[in-house]
Amino acid sequence: MTPSPADRGGSDDPFAEIGDPVLAVADKRRRLVAVAGAHEDDEAKTVGVFHVTDRARRRWLLSSQYPVNAMAFHPNLPLLAVGSGEYDGGYAFEGELLLVHLETGTVLSLIEHHLGRQVLALEWLNHQDLRALMAPPDDYKDGKAHVEGHLAMVRRADWTAVGAESLTGRDLAGPRVAAPRPDHREAARQAVARLSSPPTGRHRTG
Repeated sequence: MTPSPADRGGSDDPFAEIGDPVLAVADKRRRLVAVAGAHEDDEAKTVGVFHVTDRARRRWLLSSQYPVNAMAFHPNLPLLAVGSGEYDGGYAFEGELLLVHLETGTVLSLIEHHLGRQVLALEWLNHQDLRALMAPPDDYKDGKAHVEGHLAMVRRADWTAVGAESLTGRDLAGPRVAAPRPDHREAARQAVARLSSPPTGRHRTG
């Protein structure tokens, strides 16, 4: 993922470069929203991070190697976890677990394996523990690989100090569970529509 700096201009539509919204997550405490979008026939490989007050202003625009499936803001630190990936069409489920530093725009790819893993869902349980649902590494002799996955618990004392390619297979090991692949497009479109059309003041009638 490569970041571009915040949008300092006065664009009427800060979401214009996102494309069709596919996934949106919010950090209400810090008034931040992350939106993943797709362009034309391309999948969700663009992510924008926005600060929302009376209007949305873009802070970062990021481009992902794989389609984005999951995002989660850290509960305390200025970090955004991004899970991406897809089936390669013949064998492997490739992808990345990315960590975006929201103050600097630095993006780290955390999985050491060169193919990574397709990340399907992410949830911060507290300031140390990130729960990640991932597709199996591949579907070789695995009839349920497309409907199940592995649920891993990754613990780090300080996520701001985590380095690139520092998560090993041991970190990503976890029990086999059902792994649905829900479609978040409609909810994302509605979220962006609300942010693009801020509420207007009501006028009293006599």
